[in-house]
Amino acid sequence: MEFAKIVFWVAVVWGFLVLTPLLFLFDKIGVQDPPAITHPGFYYGFVTVGLAFQTVFLVIARDPVRMRPMMVPAMIEKFSYATTVVVLYMQARMKPPDLVFAGTDGLLGVLFAVAWVKTRAF
Repeated sequence: MEFAKIVFWVAVVWGFLVLTPLLFLFDKIGVQDPPAITHPGFYYGFVTVGLAFQTVFLVIARDPVRMRPMMVPAMIEKFSYATTVVVLYMQARMKPPDLVFAGTDGLLGVLFAVAWVKTRAF
């Protein structure tokens, strides 16, 4: 159970550190990595849903055994983003640095799966 707590707390901290700055970088992203973002609703929607999901990780971290069923949607969240970025990269629609975030989410997804297995015994 301690493993699951640590993994989900790490995910909470990482998520807030990576996603929160995006709320203030909308215009700068378009300048540094053209073309400019043309659909702010999609952009801010992604960021705010991502931030909302950090609260899911927080709830799981506080009581992993009781919240074990929520680990499945947490894994889906991590693996779906990682897979999407890899596919877009393979289509030459994303750049190599973007794979860092996909790799981090993929790793967290694997750790979430391990936490899910480890909490089964309790």
